Amino acid sequence: MWLDMTKLAHSLVGPHQDLVAIKYFTSRIINDPDKQKRQSLFLDALGTLPKLSISYGHYLEEGWICKKCGNLSKIYHEKQTDVNIATELLVDAYQNSFDDAIVISADSDLTAPIKSVCTLFKEKTVLVVFPPGRSSFHLVCCPGNTFT
Repeated sequence: MWLDMTKLAHSLVGPHQDLVAIKYFTSRIINDPDKQKRQSLFLDALGTLPKLSISYGHYLEEGWICKKCGNLSKIYHEKQTDVNIATELLVDAYQNSFDDAIVISADSDLTAPIKSVCTLFKEKTVLVVFPPGRSSFHLVCCPGNTFT
């Protein structure tokens, strides 16, 4: 299923707010050719949307040894995506690029940067929107924010 990020962003913006930018953060899949192809098609489609930019982290491949049988497998970890979101949020707040930010995530690693924006920039708000079926206790308890 494809998601129109522009439509989603406009549905979250209030009637007296202007949508300035849409920033999508991801990492390119490296371990599954079928998923890579689908992701590339999706990212190519996103690249055609106005006001949307894509920032990339990366996948880290690590060896993993099964404790039961001793077999060696490869596992993959997405890296830098949450750090890229946090950095961009803080830089944008510092550069006064927004009054109200919307973060769509349930990643509790974003709690500290969101709290920092709300603490350091009292006039700014951060709306955290959880993807369907996901939430984060830490983000819900982040003071100074509104959540849906």
